[in-house]
Amino acid sequence: MTSQTLSLVQRLQYSPFFTQLVVIRKCNLACTYCNEFDKTSDPVPLEILKERLRKLKELGAFSVCFTGGETMLHPDLPELIRYARHELRFFKTVMITNGFYLTPDSIAKLNAAGLQAMQISIDGVKPNDVTIKVLDSLRKRLQHLKDHAEFDVVVSGVVGACPPEEAFEVISHAKALGFRPRVLLVHDHSGQIKLNEEELQVFRRIKQMIPRHLYELSDYRMKLIENGQAPFKCRAGSRYLYIDEDGIVTWCSQTRDAFRKPLLDYTFADLKEQFYTYKSCQDRCTLGCVRSSSAYDEWRGQAAN
Repeated sequence: MTSQTLSLVQRLQYSPFFTQLVVIRKCNLACTYCNEFDKTSDPVPLEILKERLRKLKELGAFSVCFTGGETMLHPDLPELIRYARHELRFFKTVMITNGFYLTPDSIAKLNAAGLQAMQISIDGVKPNDVTIKVLDSLRKRLQHLKDHAEFDVVVSGVVGACPPEEAFEVISHAKALGFRPRVLLVHDHSGQIKLNEEELQVFRRIKQMIPRHLYELSDYRMKLIENGQAPFKCRAGSRYLYIDEDGIVTWCSQTRDAFRKPLLDYTFADLKEQFYTYKSCQDRCTLGCVRSSSAYDEWRGQAAN
C-alpha cells in the first residue's frame, strides 16, 4: 500500500497524527534523569532517514518531529527538514533540541530549510548534579531564537530536575521573549509520574501562569497529581509513532521493549492493530505527545485489559 492507495478515510481512521524520528542517539549532555542518549553513536545516514520519512508518508503520517539524542548533532538536519517539508509535504515539520547549538547561523539554516516549530525543555535556572540544561546556560541561545527564528518556539519549564521554584522563572522568561510556554513533569524510566509533594504544589501554581488553551488535554496532569492516574486510551503505534535510530517502531521512548517492529515492515494493518491494543502503562503516563495524539479517539473502543 502506498500513499496513493491509502484513502483519506483510512488516514483519518488510523494514521499517525504525530511521529518522532530519532536521527542520532548521541547527546552533548548527560542529564541523569534521561535514558534517551549515549555518548558514542554516529548519526543515522541521510539516505536511510529519507527512506524512513518516505515510509512515514506512505503510512499517512500528518507530521514528523526530529529528535535524539541531541538533534542538532546531525550534520544533515537542515536537508532532512527541507526534504520533509518541501518534497514530502508533511503537514507539520518539527524538531526537539536542548538548545546548546543554537547560533544565528544555525537558526538561519533551519529557517531556510522550512522548519515550522522547535521544542526546548529547560529544567530550571541554575546547573546542578542532575542537569545543566538550565536557563543560565541558555539565555543567550534563547535570545538568538527571539532575534532570528522564523518558526514557532515552544519552551517547556520542567518540574522535577531542579529546585521546583526555578520553574517559575523559566516560564516567565519564555513568556517575556514571546515564546509559547508549557510545563512538563519529570517522569521515571517507564514514563510514569514521580514527583514529591513540594514539586506537585509548584506545578499547581505554574499551571495558573499558562493560558488554558496552551497546555495539552486540559487537566490530565492535574488528574495524575490528584488521583495518581489519568486514564485514557493510548493509541501509540498508530496515532503516535516513535521510531528509534535503528528504524524500529516502539510505543514510545520509555517502552522500547514492550513492542518492537521495523518501520519499513510496518503496514496499515499494524496501525489498526496498535490503535486498539491496550497498554498497561497508559493510566499513569506523563508523555504529553502520546496523550495529545491519542486524545481525538477517546470515544472509540480499545481492547480490554
